[in-house]
Amino acid sequence: MADYSEDYLLDKRIKIFQPQDGYRAAIDAVLLAAAVTKIKKGDNILDVGSGTGAISLCLAERFKNSNVSITGLEIQSSLAELSNMSAKANGFNFVKFINREIKDAGLPFCSFSHVISNPPYSEKDLPSPKTGKATAHNFKNSGLAEWINFCIKMIKPQGYFYMINRAEALDDILYTIHGKLGEIKIIPICSKAEQTAKRVIVCARKDSKAPLILYNPLIVHDTNGNYTGAAQKILRGGESIFR
Repeated sequence: MADYSEDYLLDKRIKIFQPQDGYRAAIDAVLLAAAVTKIKKGDNILDVGSGTGAISLCLAERFKNSNVSITGLEIQSSLAELSNMSAKANGFNFVKFINREIKDAGLPFCSFSHVISNPPYSEKDLPSPKTGKATAHNFKNSGLAEWINFCIKMIKPQGYFYMINRAEALDDILYTIHGKLGEIKIIPICSKAEQTAKRVIVCARKDSKAPLILYNPLIVHDTNGNYTGAAQKILRGGESIFR
């Protein structure tokens, strides 16, 4: 295995192992995990394209007393291995990561209460010369629409979908989920108050006809570059993004 570092999330409540030279989790993963709500006892969660496992680990910490089970699906074997190490180090025996791609996932359709994904962001950007980062950031064997459709197939009736992506991908996301998911919630993510959103979180529910809700943006940094109070509650306190 390549060299890895020992890092922390949620104000050091979670230990995470990540490659020294490769894909490493950013705040996007923590923000997306904070969008997961309405967890019931015994629910199962699928993290599609789990990377270093940051989303799953944050969810495990938040819902460790709810008898949930969490499965991460990751195409890079080294990341899946590190993620399983992280789960074990945190005592999350209800979290597992499997090394498969979505075209050969081997998971039964309509079998997860919640499906969450921080997918590769680009089909067109010049990939990183570092293989791990290129695989994480650029679609390789499937595009965004195929990725979303796979997620939808995995969701149980009345189950939930969550995704973070670039703001410019919002029209493609909405086009793909149209007629398949409802109760859509869109949360723009802005680095600073005067800036336009660079990221969006999209939450939706299968078999729902409820109308779309556009939330006020989450502002991550203040004018001095420090986390805003709202961002700190999420990134360090582990609170829900819905406030």
